[in-house]
Amino acid sequence: MFITGPEVIKTVLGEEISMEDLGGARVHSEITGNAHFFALSEEECFEQIKKLITFIPWNNSQKARNFEPGEPKPEYNINKIVPEDPTLPYDVKDVIRAVVDNSDFFEIMELYAKNIVIGFGRMGGRTTGFVANQPLEMAGVLDVDSSDKAARFIRYCDAFNIPIITLVDLPGYLPGVDQEHAGVIRHGAKVLYAYSEATVPKLTVILRKAYGGGYIAMSSRHLRADFVFAWPSAEIAVMGPEGAANIIFRKEIMTAADPDGMRKQKVDEYKTKFANPYVAASRGYVDAVIVPSETRKFLMHSIEVSENKDVTMPYKKHGLPPF
Repeated sequence: MFITGPEVIKTVLGEEISMEDLGGARVHSEITGNAHFFALSEEECFEQIKKLITFIPWNNSQKARNFEPGEPKPEYNINKIVPEDPTLPYDVKDVIRAVVDNSDFFEIMELYAKNIVIGFGRMGGRTTGFVANQPLEMAGVLDVDSSDKAARFIRYCDAFNIPIITLVDLPGYLPGVDQEHAGVIRHGAKVLYAYSEATVPKLTVILRKAYGGGYIAMSSRHLRADFVFAWPSAEIAVMGPEGAANIIFRKEIMTAADPDGMRKQKVDEYKTKFANPYVAASRGYVDAVIVPSETRKFLMHSIEVSENKDVTMPYKKHGLPPF
C-alpha cells in the first residue's frame, strides 16, 4: 500500500526500494501507523477481527455488550509489578492485566509508537479503553507518533461511548531538535484536545512519574478527568527532583562547603515537599491516594458511578482539532 510505487520513485528520485520495504504490512504497522493490527496469516487476521467486534458497539447510539465479569489472573500481582526504584522500567501492560477482567487485554497498534499503549479490556464486564505510558520504551515519554496514536484512540472511545482509563508514568514530552521540528507542539496538542473534548467517563491513575506538560496531557483533572487516583509512589511535579533541585537551589549548592552533600539534601527536601501525590491531593487535583491493590476496586466503582454521565456541549458543527 503506497501513493507512488517503487517504479515511480526510481524514475523520479532515482531511489530503489522493493514493494515490501516501501509499503508492506510490517512497514505500515511499525513505521507509518497506517495499520492497527498485524497478522501472520489470514486465520489470525479473522480471529483479531472477531475479538475486536466483541469490544465495540454496533453504532454510536449504543454501548458495547456486557460480558460476564471475571477476576484478574493471580500471576499478575499488581503489588509487585512497579519497582520501588523510580529509575527502573516495567511493563505497563502487566498493570493493565492486573486490573481487567480475566487479565484479557486486547492491544491496538502494538508495533507502532511503543512508548504508549492503547487497547481494550473489560471492567466488571463493561468494555473499557486503556491509554498508558510504557516505561519499557523511551521511559514512556510523549512524542509526535505516540501523541497521534493516543489522540485517535481517545476520539474513537469517545465516539462510541467507551469509558477511558489512563495509566500515567512519564517524564514529559520528548525533548530534542528533531521532535521540535517535527511539530511536537502541534501533535502533542492533539492529546490535550482529545481528552478535553471527550465526554465519556475518564478515569486516571498516576502510577509513578507525572512531570510537566506530560502530566497535564495525560487526562489530568485540568482536562476534565472525572476521577483521578494516585499511588503513594506517584511523583507529580514540574520535573524530576534531581533536575528541580539543581535549578531551584543552585546558589545554595554552589556555595556549600560540601556541594554533593547539599545537593542530596535538597533533592530529598524537594521529594518530601513536592514530588509526591499528597500536595496535588490537598489541592483537589487527585481524588484519593490509593495502594496498588485497591486500583481495580476504585476503577470499577468509578465506572459504575459515571456510567450515565451526560455532558451538554454548546451547539457547533464540530470542534477544530490541531490537525
